[in-house]
Order: sequence, then structure tokens, then C-alpha cells
Amino acid sequence: MITGSDDTRIDRWLCAVRLVKTRPLATGLCEGNHVLVNGSPAKPSTKVRAGDRIEAFIADRQRIVEVIRPIESRVGAAVAATCYVDNSPPVVPEARQGTVLVRGEGRPSKRRRREFERLRRAADA
Repeated sequence: MITGSDDTRIDRWLCAVRLVKTRPLATGLCEGNHVLVNGSPAKPSTKVRAGDRIEAFIADRQRIVEVIRPIESRVGAAVAATCYVDNSPPVVPEARQGTVLVRGEGRPSKRRRREFERLRRAADA
């Protein structure tokens, strides 16, 4: 039961294709200038059509998608994936340093505390 039309609001579309969890979150992203439609900042009421390019900064990740089908109601993940083409850059895992605190491991030894202090000083410098 996909409700499709020629165009739909960007905040409804972002929620319908499951790029964001809720419509108020999509509205907040638009109001915070985190969403561009065809290179222009988008208000929540901006209409999107098939072929539009959407750039959005969602959950600390740059998303670049092309609209295939504008839908208004939230659908399953398999159907939602057919409504856009994802051209986003791949996710790069963060490089972590060697020593990491593990919760529940107890108090660090004197040697480990000194390692942590060296890492903190190196990060501040």
C-alpha cells in the first residue's frame, strides 16, 4: 500500500524511506540546514520529485541519495530501498588507539594508568 504522487514533502519522504526514524527528526534536520535538495537548503515543506538529489547529514554520516519514487507513508525496509538510489560515500571505521578501558575489568593497574595518562597527554598536545 504505497501512496505515491508526483511530489511529496522532504520531511515526510525522509521518514517514509527510513533514512530517519521520525518525522519530527526529519523536520529538525531540515530546519537546521542539514538537508540539501538539488544543492539548495531545504525547508521541511520543500517538495521532492523523482530524479531529485538529496544531500543530508544524518547520524554523523553524509548521505547522498537520488529520489526514484516519492512516497508519503512509511513502508517496510525492502520497499523503501526501492524508492531511492544511495550514492553515499562508504563508512570509514575510526582508527582506535591500542589501550581501551573495559567496563567491569576493575581498577587499572599502575602501569595501565600511566599508559592512559600518556595517551591523554598525547591527545591534548
